[in-house]
Amino acid sequence: MEDDKRVKNRRIIIFVSLLFCTFISFNPNVQRLMKFPDHYLISKEGIQLNGVWSKVIQVEKVSSSPIVTVLSGKSNSRGSEKLEVSYKLFGIFPLKSGEVQVMNPIKLIPGGQSIGVALQTKGVMVVGQAPVVDITGRKVFPAKEAGIEIGDILLKINTQEVRTDQEVSNAVHLAGEQKGNVNVLYKHQDQILEKIIKPIYCVETGRYRMGLFVRDEAAGVGTLSFLDPVSKKYGALGHVITDADTNQKIEVFNGKIVASTIYAIEKGKRGHPGEKIGSFDPNSAFTGTIEKNTMTGIFGTISGQVVNPYYKEAIPVGWESEVKVGPAKIYTVIQGEKVEEFEVNIDRVMHNRTDSKNMIVRVTDPRLLEVTGGIIQGMSGSPIIQNGKIIGAVTHVFVNDSQRGYGVFIQNMINESSQLTENRAA
Repeated sequence: MEDDKRVKNRRIIIFVSLLFCTFISFNPNVQRLMKFPDHYLISKEGIQLNGVWSKVIQVEKVSSSPIVTVLSGKSNSRGSEKLEVSYKLFGIFPLKSGEVQVMNPIKLIPGGQSIGVALQTKGVMVVGQAPVVDITGRKVFPAKEAGIEIGDILLKINTQEVRTDQEVSNAVHLAGEQKGNVNVLYKHQDQILEKIIKPIYCVETGRYRMGLFVRDEAAGVGTLSFLDPVSKKYGALGHVITDADTNQKIEVFNGKIVASTIYAIEKGKRGHPGEKIGSFDPNSAFTGTIEKNTMTGIFGTISGQVVNPYYKEAIPVGWESEVKVGPAKIYTVIQGEKVEEFEVNIDRVMHNRTDSKNMIVRVTDPRLLEVTGGIIQGMSGSPIIQNGKIIGAVTHVFVNDSQRGYGVFIQNMINESSQLTENRAA
């Protein structure tokens, strides 16, 4: 009899425990905790869970070490502390553990301004193959037959550095006239290679040619994401700039951004992303350098006046751990140079992605939907604000659903920006 009672009590305890575990598994705090990767950035306030759960789930700091990097001078130091943290139920049963980088507060001015982007490549990019018609009427491809491919970057012609398509053309013609062949140093993917090519005299143009279409620059319209008020460092676009023909990342030699005026909108629809149609402002109130082109955007330094009418002062950065499913706002230009505020919803947060597609953003603002159909090209870089903090920037539109698109975590952009600063300091 006593044994039956003991067994019954044990079953009750197990059943209650299972019910409790099921209950806490549906708690938003616990769900957020379990979705975090093993290594993540978090604010000092974000280590602890909220409310009664801070009593149930205890945080154990295993070890710590300081990290000091600088984004923008004294007021925006990226000083942080790296902790080994373990979350335990009732301080006994482990739920989650990992490495946490606890960040000091950073404040940035949200962007939203439409910008014109112009950049010059490092070397000259091969964007196509063109036949050369020789004196017999035969079509030949000298560069292609030597192994040069679309997407390759021409660096030197006979030891002469080339930075423009005209420099390539002149160097090849001169080499053909004088030597009959040309030595080409070029970059293929991540390799630096060298080829000797015999240029052909083209009867159509009266010049020696290798049979390549090349491009030395790119231009377009995007959106400024943030400005550091101390260092004047900026981030924009939220994604890498690629060549329109090759889809290859453009290696930047030189570049600039200026204010852009939007004079028309091509509305997005299913299967056809819309776009902003704009022009560079010759009387731009600001200009900026382009010093880095990365997976999460372009970065450099701005001079002049940048004004967001909604945020005269810098606001806090919201780290990945603070981004939540729910309402938010974006800031962008749809007419002229006026930055406007629009309602969106964060439909999904993807913590384990390290690229520029970290969250799914859905436009809910009736006016923006009416004018643009949702997210369109040129809106890339529009800052996303949630709960008074800048958490990210718009990056891509869904081709088959213009109402939705991707956003990048602001912390991923800041990481790229800080790497730029650290490289300069080295």
